Amino acid sequence: MEEGFAIWANPSSPHGEGRKAKAALEDARARIKRALGLGQNDKNYELIFTSGASEALAIGLQQSKKDRRIVSAVEHDAVFRAAPDAEVVSDETAFGDDAILAVQHVNSETGVINPVAQMAETVKAGGTVVLSDCSQSAGKMALPDADMLVVSAHKFGGPIGIGALLLRDFNLLNPIGGHERGYRQGTENVPGALGMAAALEAGDWQTTEAQRRSFAERLGEGVLTIGDQADYIFAVTHPSMSAQALLIRLDAMGFAVSAGSACSSGTLKKSRVLDAFGVSDEIAARTIRVSLGWSTTPDELEAFAQAWSSLAQT
Repeated sequence: MEEGFAIWANPSSPHGEGRKAKAALEDARARIKRALGLGQNDKNYELIFTSGASEALAIGLQQSKKDRRIVSAVEHDAVFRAAPDAEVVSDETAFGDDAILAVQHVNSETGVINPVAQMAETVKAGGTVVLSDCSQSAGKMALPDADMLVVSAHKFGGPIGIGALLLRDFNLLNPIGGHERGYRQGTENVPGALGMAAALEAGDWQTTEAQRRSFAERLGEGVLTIGDQADYIFAVTHPSMSAQALLIRLDAMGFAVSAGSACSSGTLKKSRVLDAFGVSDEIAARTIRVSLGWSTTPDELEAFAQAWSSLAQT
């Protein structure tokens, strides 16, 4: 990012400084695609820089050439804000034809891994395109084979305020003019793009997969297992204590957790996602979201496991 600030000029300007910034931006674009495994001939996506996942979702859903919008019932709130009139479904057979379908890759509250590639294969014959919110999987696992993919830099250690919409073909969207080949307005964030590329290329976690799996086992039977599960996001239920009480107790012990999505947990309302997954009101009221990041250390996992064990006995 320091490099980006040092060479800063409007990358759309034709003068020498602008061309230098443009070259750095395009280099970052190529590096990000390569790091995500989306820059090869058989999987060569276009990339539109955005201010984050929310804007990328809005571009994909609002500028799609498909008039019909369908979203899964367990999507992030940003999807529902971007497409407030979308059809909400929970059954794969209800996807229909000739639409755009939004389905999250890794659920942000439970860690459930959705079979996005399988869904995309099922609906493509009818002309439906699939947009997958990969905010919780980019930089952590291979991304699914879908028509549009949404990523957010701060989810994998990059700077806030930068993300991207990746798509198979610009022809999937209606252009609106402005920057990013005419598909997004606003001057490009060159320092953010360089920071995003650097974070993806660094990509090292402080914990191993085995350590994260062991951590989940130590949390015991309280971990909700709904389907295929990522090893860094868990919905955990206490035997008797409310989610609100757990947040207060754990915060006092130095642990930052949430109830529901981190973007809406301040409301302390019942999680819409847990409801859609069929979790009862009584269990949802005692369930918190525990998520691990690239910088979480083995010592921090051990400390939380001990804290949770002490709380589970109260």
